[in-house]
Amino acid sequence: MATGMSWQIRPAGAGDIAALGTVASATFLDAFAGVLPGDAIVAHCAGAYAPARFSADLASGGRLWLALALPGAAPVGFAQLARPDLPDARDGDIELKRIYLLSRFHGTGAGAALMAAAVDGAGGHARLLLGVYEHNARAIAFYRKHGFEPVGERRFEVGGHWFDDVVLARPLAH
Repeated sequence: MATGMSWQIRPAGAGDIAALGTVASATFLDAFAGVLPGDAIVAHCAGAYAPARFSADLASGGRLWLALALPGAAPVGFAQLARPDLPDARDGDIELKRIYLLSRFHGTGAGAALMAAAVDGAGGHARLLLGVYEHNARAIAFYRKHGFEPVGERRFEVGGHWFDDVVLARPLAH
């Protein structure tokens, strides 16, 4: 664990929507500044991470977990499971829609703990799927370390610009 970095993981609910949006926007900006156009990042965050989106995700059965920095319980990351919206999805699959963590907490074990919570929360499904930006080598290495293998590709749009994701999957124990 990185020196001086303490955290905890807990389930997130309706009372955490503002925290989820804050973390989502901060981590997306952190990951894609210098990669995507700034105006596209701002517009994406305003829409994709709006409170109504997280409310709808929770209402439709999505599950979320928050990583909180200690002391103080400031939100620094989260994981989100949802019905799959990826190519190559099959009956029995579930999607790790997001697993975001502020870069300052990379290497502390918080990312692995968020992944463990998501894998545990995905119990009863056959596979866990996710999409990751094809040039995000650090994230791809993290996912490979956690048993994910490439199964396809998809294109995604941010602010009128198109990018490619690698779709990864890992089998889950029933």
